[in-house]
Amino acid sequence: MNTGFIASDQIGEYVTERSVNAQDILAMAKQLIQRKYQKGRVITSPQEAAEYFPFKLSELEHETFWVMFLSNSHRVLAFEKMFVGTVNQSAVYPREVVKRSLQLNASALIFAHNHPSGNETPSRADIEITQKLKSALSLIDITVLDHFVVAGDTATSMADLGHC
Repeated sequence: MNTGFIASDQIGEYVTERSVNAQDILAMAKQLIQRKYQKGRVITSPQEAAEYFPFKLSELEHETFWVMFLSNSHRVLAFEKMFVGTVNQSAVYPREVVKRSLQLNASALIFAHNHPSGNETPSRADIEITQKLKSALSLIDITVLDHFVVAGDTATSMADLGHC
């Protein structure tokens, strides 16, 4: 895409070859966000990852469950949609999360799923699956750093609420 608008991760490094409009700026912002969380980037805190989740999940019409797989130095190995559900629930299978974590040689994980309803409060089912995942993953020395519920442009940390 050649928008005539070039931006880098460095402050002040924005170049325009022509006048840009809001759509050009949004397109470049999406590219920058995508680049920020690509494979190999270091995530310094779960909150840093949470900034990305609304961008990726907020507009989805069905509940989806995503996993950010991290190395022992918290480099992003992958960010993948693992499960798709209906408008208000998604089945999550710990066996599949464990399997993929081992394939990627992950040491830590951050979960995220969306609530298309716009309700940012974790459900009882959200809390229970988080505990099941933590238990299964702890057996193979993989740490669950957080689980975020995305509702609109908000990502609610289940760890901050004491559920992770």
